[in-house]
Amino acid sequence: MTPQILCLGEILFDLLADQSDQNLNQVTSWTSYPGGAPANVATALVKLGTPSAFIGCVGEDKAGNALVQLLQTTEVNTAGIQRHRSAPTRQVYVTRSGNGERHFAGFGETPTTDFADTRLVSNDLPKILWSQAEFLVMGTLGLAYPETRQAMYRASQLATKYQVKIVIDVNWRPVFWENVDEAPPLILDFLQSADTIKCSDDEAQWLFKTEDPTAIQQQLKTVRGVLVTAGEKGCQYCIGTHQGQVDSFKVTSIDTTGAGDGFLAGFLHQYREQGEAIFQNAEIARKAVIYASAVGALITTKPGAIASQPTTEEVQAFLESGRYSAL
Repeated sequence: MTPQILCLGEILFDLLADQSDQNLNQVTSWTSYPGGAPANVATALVKLGTPSAFIGCVGEDKAGNALVQLLQTTEVNTAGIQRHRSAPTRQVYVTRSGNGERHFAGFGETPTTDFADTRLVSNDLPKILWSQAEFLVMGTLGLAYPETRQAMYRASQLATKYQVKIVIDVNWRPVFWENVDEAPPLILDFLQSADTIKCSDDEAQWLFKTEDPTAIQQQLKTVRGVLVTAGEKGCQYCIGTHQGQVDSFKVTSIDTTGAGDGFLAGFLHQYREQGEAIFQNAEIARKAVIYASAVGALITTKPGAIASQPTTEEVQAFLESGRYSAL
């Protein structure tokens, strides 16, 4: 199927600590799970019924082969994947607290700048994907690396040319940046072309000095939708002129890895289905955020960012179970 949503950025392996509430040097074993925010969004979208493509760079190694095979098995379009001959596919160590909250603990002995995802080539982006898509989804981690940064700006230019809406997840991860002081101006400049952005409450406070989505919307030129997630505290949103707060679902959380990516995929799935009505109708906007919250909540009930993603039938059954009084 023709991909309607393009997800550009990193795909990697999360090495999730088997022992919770332990520091990096105290963990005795790890379990490997496929991840990377844009890849998580791509696979979640397909499971929800929206065709997607992943665009990024992985190594010509065993890990890269496994990740490409996973995307193909999940029926994510892989025409935009580049392979690097010498740079390895990224892996990141993830420790977790007793309630499933995660902490990115580094990349082992490999410098952050040496992985394949830092080497996405702008001239090799397949324009045909943009000519047929409705949305382009990107994070901001690639902005830390000059070559991939150039490719991300090229992707934005193609989106403008082909009238593809740009959706950006701030996804602030200091461990990916060699110089964290460079991040705020680069990210703020990059956000100027976005139609919709998503960030956590901590990211909002760090980048915009406010958690109020309306105030964030006013700081940016083109942004029509702002989603500010806060884990157990739910989500604040400003979609067009419609503002609101949606409480989180009460579930038994095992691993929060990928929950925010699932939330974004759920929202995009609704955005694509509802079209411009999501900005014109307050109830449609609210229900889209509730749906997104349900996807994110379900992902936390199982380990792994991709393995835990629900189907559209599972989300609907969860919503119909009466666990959210606003529906």
